[in-house]
Amino acid sequence: MSEYDAIARIYDPWSRSVTEDVPFYLEEARRDGGPVVELGIGTGRIAVPIAADGIRVIGVDSSSAMLEVCTERAALAGAVLDLRLGDLREPPVFEQVPLVICPFRSLLHMHSDDDRRRALRAARRLLQPGGRFVFDVFTPSREDIEQTHGRWLEREPQIYERADWDEHARTLTLSVRGTESGSTMQLAWLEPQEWRALLVNESFSIDACYGWFDRRPYAGGEDTIWVTHASE
Repeated sequence: MSEYDAIARIYDPWSRSVTEDVPFYLEEARRDGGPVVELGIGTGRIAVPIAADGIRVIGVDSSSAMLEVCTERAALAGAVLDLRLGDLREPPVFEQVPLVICPFRSLLHMHSDDDRRRALRAARRLLQPGGRFVFDVFTPSREDIEQTHGRWLEREPQIYERADWDEHARTLTLSVRGTESGSTMQLAWLEPQEWRALLVNESFSIDACYGWFDRRPYAGGEDTIWVTHASE
């Protein structure tokens, strides 16, 4: 069971305002031409536009309910996806590809450096020589923590979320509820320099670290978007 199973049917309405990353990842996929492996494919918010562009996508997710919604979403768009149930740390993919992506902060579901290293090693294993791994994560700002901590906020009509921050442990307990379903999940964050060290230690070369999906260089702030490739 995944914590996302219970909210699979409200996930798209909950995340409907998140659109800025779609053209970014589509551009990255077009650069390599596919196949693309997406780790944490969810309901296909990123993958369906890529597949609709004629690029083969292999999608991995730990939630069978999310993959069910993804299948429906792809069918409505006339897109074909190769969907596989599995873990980011051990994705059931046995071919190598030019591009692996992990959008929408999915690596924050890794709660320890050991888990993070396993996920990074898995991504690297999937890459062809010189292949690229692209992902995004965040580090919360003081303002974000103060404005959201311990409060139920209506993210979308009749969909509420609550953030409980533990700055010492650097974890976010995120609760989401709709009118008929809800779930709670825990995320863990790192500082950008810690992500950089992990990537280098796992034999990735860093091509760019952006501060947003418009490709502005990172200069401080909550979001980091990493473009890397497998080192020799």
